[in-house]
Amino acid sequence: MVRKYLLFLIMVLFSFNALAEAVKLRDDHPDRYVVVKGDTLWDISARFLESPWKWPEVWHVNPQIKNPHLIYPGDVIVLTWKDGVPRLELQRGKQTVKLSPTVREERIETAIPTIPLDAVRQFMQSNRIVGKEDIDNAAYILSFASEHLVGGEGMKVFVRNLKAEDNTRRYEVLRPNKPFLDPITGENLGYEATYLGDTEMEVNADPATFVLTQTRREVLKGDRLLPMQDETIHHYYTPRAPDNEIDGRIIAVVDGVNQIGSYQVVAINKGKNDGLVAGNVLAIHQTGEVVKDINAGGKQIKLPNELAGHMLVFRIYDRVSYALVMDAVKPIHVLDTVLNP
Repeated sequence: MVRKYLLFLIMVLFSFNALAEAVKLRDDHPDRYVVVKGDTLWDISARFLESPWKWPEVWHVNPQIKNPHLIYPGDVIVLTWKDGVPRLELQRGKQTVKLSPTVREERIETAIPTIPLDAVRQFMQSNRIVGKEDIDNAAYILSFASEHLVGGEGMKVFVRNLKAEDNTRRYEVLRPNKPFLDPITGENLGYEATYLGDTEMEVNADPATFVLTQTRREVLKGDRLLPMQDETIHHYYTPRAPDNEIDGRIIAVVDGVNQIGSYQVVAINKGKNDGLVAGNVLAIHQTGEVVKDINAGGKQIKLPNELAGHMLVFRIYDRVSYALVMDAVKPIHVLDTVLNP
């Protein structure tokens, strides 16, 4: 009996210590913070926690309150303690509401989002990644009506390679860019396709007749047509470490700069096939330089990788994902490593 009790006590202490180690407060954390317009959940958590993505472990919910998981400008976040464990609670008016550990996906514009939406909104409504087979088998623009060389909104276009049995009428017009290649294996992971506009079918024939209903850029012969995808912009993500071990690389940065900083969108060579889901947080490690050891005859030695920042994955494809860099403590570059945090 005593042995069982001691075993139980050890398990409780182990669980307590694990939680205490898992969630660490910043040395300069405030005791309370008043939410203002423009805040994000990540920013607020970063004021209190060393690891902002761990806020679901210290925020709790009162189910009697409508939408207690949503936080609004004017709300007050208060740091409290229970059994030696830190807790973040929400004060709204005269009520104290415990915050939910589950971030639900709701489109309520006045509540603050998880991440800065302006950094990803335009991106979510533009480019997408498509596989090599999708590009090879896609319908394409053959020509334009009235001998035009380029297409724009309202123009008729003629399309080939459309499947006769396909009843889809609305398509996106896309232009495939250079393929994403895996930096380790050299495999083609897919193409980032630039969104050009929308088009709607009038006559299903060979060639088929379409009308460009709206365009963001000029449309050229050879541009591909793919069915429209329903891409919802979520305001809320549940940040968490991936369930699987991830060892990937940054393979591209959206705006093409050499050094990557906070709130820039990058592509990585891991996706659904690797178990990633939207909301996963990854640590970015700056690849160590290769230097010569002058005391070893000039032998090439690779320096250790160093933690450079964190990213939150927000858009997932089979073999590639897009992520937003949330913080950068060192310069980040293409080919830097991404790992579980």
